[in-house]
Amino acid sequence: AVVSTQSTGSRPRSVPVTTGSKDLQTVNLTLRILFHPDPTLLPSIYTNIGMDYDERILPSIVDEVLKSVVAKYDASELITQRDSVSNTVADDLTRRAETFGIYLDDISITHLTFGHDFARAVESKQVAQQEAERSRYYVEKAEFEKAAAIISAEGDAEAAKMLSDAFDKVGDSLIELRKMEAAEEIAAQLAGSRNVTYLPKDKGMLLNLPA
Repeated sequence: AVVSTQSTGSRPRSVPVTTGSKDLQTVNLTLRILFHPDPTLLPSIYTNIGMDYDERILPSIVDEVLKSVVAKYDASELITQRDSVSNTVADDLTRRAETFGIYLDDISITHLTFGHDFARAVESKQVAQQEAERSRYYVEKAEFEKAAAIISAEGDAEAAKMLSDAFDKVGDSLIELRKMEAAEEIAAQLAGSRNVTYLPKDKGMLLNLPA
């Protein structure tokens, strides 16, 4: 049989698969592969499988490998460990394809989505996390305000103590000063009155009575 160069060249193919994760979430994936047949085995492949060998073999083994690999991961792990998932799929699929005389030049997961249940679960989890964050904020705010009140009270107490200490040191002088200021104020008021005349100490006081 004559084998053309086009028959042995690399060709792309995308294979969609729907399967389930370890935590029973529906997972939709599309795997893009670049493949070519072993030129020495191509006549045998055509004879035993057919000219459409890629249509017969690739979807079947991709489905088989993806279901096997995905079932080992939870839905969230398929996202956070995507590189690991891709590497495992590539290794397993490469070995499986070679048993049919097909070489894989490139393998990549181009599409990965989940069912509605997982989307709702993620949304519920996000809401719960937001509520938890909000509650934590209010708790921290209350603790901060409590700490601020304590600091303020301690500051007021410290200020009162400083004032008390200062008064202890100058208290007597301050009292005398206040007495002198009060006496001066009273004297000023009396001096302004027409009916009051000061006499020397112990001489009493004369009233300016009208004649």
